[in-house]
Amino acid sequence: MIARYSRPAMAALWTAEARYRNWFLIEAHATDALAELGVVPAAAAAALWRWWATGPTIDVAAIDAIEAVTKHDVIAFLTWVAEQVGPEARYMHQGMTSSDVLDTCLALQLREAADLLIADLDALLAVLERRAREHKRTPTIGRSHGIHAEPVTFGLKLAFAHAEFARAKARLAAARADIATCAISGAVGTFANIDPAVEAHVAAQLGLAVEPVSTQVIPRDRHAMFFATLGVIAGSVERLSTEVRHLQRTEVLEVEEYFSPGQKGSSAMPHKRNPVLTENLTGLARMVRGYVTPALENVALWHERDISHSSVERYIGPDATITLDFALARLTGVIDRLVVYPARMQANLDRMGGLVHSQRVLLALTQAGVSREDAYRLVQRNAMRVWDSDGAESLAALLQADPEVTAALSPDRIAGEFDLGYHFKHVDTVFERVFGSS
Repeated sequence: MIARYSRPAMAALWTAEARYRNWFLIEAHATDALAELGVVPAAAAAALWRWWATGPTIDVAAIDAIEAVTKHDVIAFLTWVAEQVGPEARYMHQGMTSSDVLDTCLALQLREAADLLIADLDALLAVLERRAREHKRTPTIGRSHGIHAEPVTFGLKLAFAHAEFARAKARLAAARADIATCAISGAVGTFANIDPAVEAHVAAQLGLAVEPVSTQVIPRDRHAMFFATLGVIAGSVERLSTEVRHLQRTEVLEVEEYFSPGQKGSSAMPHKRNPVLTENLTGLARMVRGYVTPALENVALWHERDISHSSVERYIGPDATITLDFALARLTGVIDRLVVYPARMQANLDRMGGLVHSQRVLLALTQAGVSREDAYRLVQRNAMRVWDSDGAESLAALLQADPEVTAALSPDRIAGEFDLGYHFKHVDTVFERVFGSS
């Protein structure tokens, strides 16, 4: 992953040193369990931990040099550890296979990545709630097909996003639990050369669940679900980003990304203030979703194992989590400092001569005894005049001058159907559903 879109905590999870530290812990805990079972000397496990207590630096370059000869990463690591620890290190990895180490390590990394992403979501949810409450009753136009529909509030738009990301958090918590399993079952997963008690001990020490059945590898449906969840979250990032981008268009300009002092929008046009952050988020979301398909294709491995999944996961593990971590933090910043223009929202609401109230008149006519078909015809006939005038004419005035309409509704009744506040009578109910009674 490129540094431009990386944050330190998430990137640190995927360094070679972090990976090797996880490998050591897995091997050392397994050696502890083997010692308790009497398979290896207790002194072997003690030697490993004694070396570890010195706070050793992991010499990645040295391990890489060994791997250049062995062409096997786990063997290179074990060889290097043995050089540091001494003869007792020969008891490491008894009855284990490489996948026991690699897959359990990946489970640890993805669990830690999920923790960081859940914290990111918590921060985003807090900002969305604060801004939603701030604009709970700020009127704006709701749009369907990009066309003015009926009034909403800007707070409702943000409440919708809050509910969406709350679902994302719940899904990610479930994916975190599902991915956090340990497999120390040996070649082809039969425990032929290692007792299941070793797996149980390592799992307990690392806070993982025991994988019920591993075929030398942890089943990749778990990983597919994890990355699919990240893809769905990325879709939500893009949805909210696209909303901001649309609302910042010059013709709309109801909200705007914060434009800092000294910031430049264009190398050619000094007047430009572009939605560059949400455009960037749209692109990053596409990248995260792009990692979902390879994760799904990793599910179908040959027989008990192959390594076709390995190269894929070396890419998508770091890239998907680092990218989404950056995207969630950036989106939080966008919403936190989003500039909102209530007056422009009101002006856009009023722009089309009251067309946004057409349904209320339609319903009033049907309640007054006019058939739905005739009521629709009468309202649409006048609404199209307003549409063609680009809002220069008033729908209320045209309806009040239409004898077929006034035969069923008085002018005062018609005027009453254009009350903006009518549309917001259940805003409190929606907010309670999303944020609770507080």
